[in-house]
Amino acid sequence: MYLLVGLGNPGPKYQGNRHNIGFMAIDEIARQQNFGPWRRKFQGEVSEGQIGRHKVLLLKPTTFMNESGRAITEACRFYKIEPRDVFVFHDELDLKPGKVKAKLGGGVAGHNGLRSTGAHIGNEFHRVRLGIGHPGRERVTQWVLGDFAKADREWLEPILDALAKSTPSLLEKDLGRFMTDFSQILSPPVNGHKKQKSVDGDGSDRKPDQKSDKEKSNADNGTRDKARSDEAQEPPKNAMAEALMRLAFKNKDE
Repeated sequence: MYLLVGLGNPGPKYQGNRHNIGFMAIDEIARQQNFGPWRRKFQGEVSEGQIGRHKVLLLKPTTFMNESGRAITEACRFYKIEPRDVFVFHDELDLKPGKVKAKLGGGVAGHNGLRSTGAHIGNEFHRVRLGIGHPGRERVTQWVLGDFAKADREWLEPILDALAKSTPSLLEKDLGRFMTDFSQILSPPVNGHKKQKSVDGDGSDRKPDQKSDKEKSNADNGTRDKARSDEAQEPPKNAMAEALMRLAFKNKDE
């Protein structure tokens, strides 16, 4: 069995916090993969289900962030789950909002939930790092315990959706494949290539051989200017005929 853990703080007060993005990821996995109902166990909320060929336990510790390891170690002990079969989803200050990275083992980078997890099961567990951006050292607490803004939904919802859809490759422990699947789900290629826009200096999108209204106007003006220039260089046909007639009459009189 594999254990997928979302880190966060329990209760409606913290539900929309950036610090709770781990809970959000686990909730989306449970929804998309049709897991069973949530129940209270191991000092947390758990849900059991199947992802591909793997039996999976989802866990959201209710011990608050700083004691997350207590819930995780209870679940691991009960189901005899090795640390390498534990996948922890957590917020990451050192990644830009919307960026995701996965790795096995490593430090805790000041994250109290990771520190508690490592203290209970060691550091050789998988981490799925979900970027929330860094506001500056003086504002960290306010930032992580603040809610996501409405504008954040534009990247947050697609990220959670792509995470849930790419979880099967994560459980194969091929992190490179997982990141590739995640990226392709998030930004699917068009005909084998990423869709590219041709953007002109005026910011408009058009095909390379299309001219802007401004370019068309300039071309039309240039044509008219050239016509006027040609007309100025060639005398009017009527004026030239009159001059020839005057010359002929003059020679006749002489």
